[in-house]
Amino acid sequence: MGGALLGGIGLVILIVVGVVIIAAIFIVSVYNGLQRLRVAAESALSGIDVQLKRRHDLIPNLVSTVQGYAAHEKGTLEAVIKARASAMQAGSVAEKSAAEGQLTGALGRLMAIAEAYPDLKANQNFLQLQGELSNLENAISSSRGGYNGSAGGFNTTLAQFPANIIGGLFGFKPFDFFKADEADRAVPAVKF
Repeated sequence: MGGALLGGIGLVILIVVGVVIIAAIFIVSVYNGLQRLRVAAESALSGIDVQLKRRHDLIPNLVSTVQGYAAHEKGTLEAVIKARASAMQAGSVAEKSAAEGQLTGALGRLMAIAEAYPDLKANQNFLQLQGELSNLENAISSSRGGYNGSAGGFNTTLAQFPANIIGGLFGFKPFDFFKADEADRAVPAVKF
């Protein structure tokens, strides 16, 4: 009878150890999945940062070129420089999103100045810089879409059971999204 009791206890211990091992494997699997998604979102965010840095590096040349033709447009030029400085110092995704929106607006006003100066519009350096800026804006938009997709995938997984429990235990936090610029949200007025 003692052997049967020990055999029963051994079976219970074996089952408990098996359940603990399966639970540990499950937790590690969910944790690794969250880590994979987090790294993908962070990688996509660094792609945005690369494009934004390229835009920030282009702006002084653009301002300098416009300044040569439209020196009395000092307020607009200073607004671009100030918006660039704010964008370069932004830390979080929300701060970057807001600062880059202001920079985009300031750049739009700078480009509108060019319409009033035919010599500037014909300047090869300005045309090249304007083309580069346009290409960068497209790349930034694409990078933002990729980041928002990666962040959305991570956030969705993190919000679902059981990842929400495991993510909470390990301190995972949802990612902020890059918001559309206010100018992008505005409905254009169509006049006939």
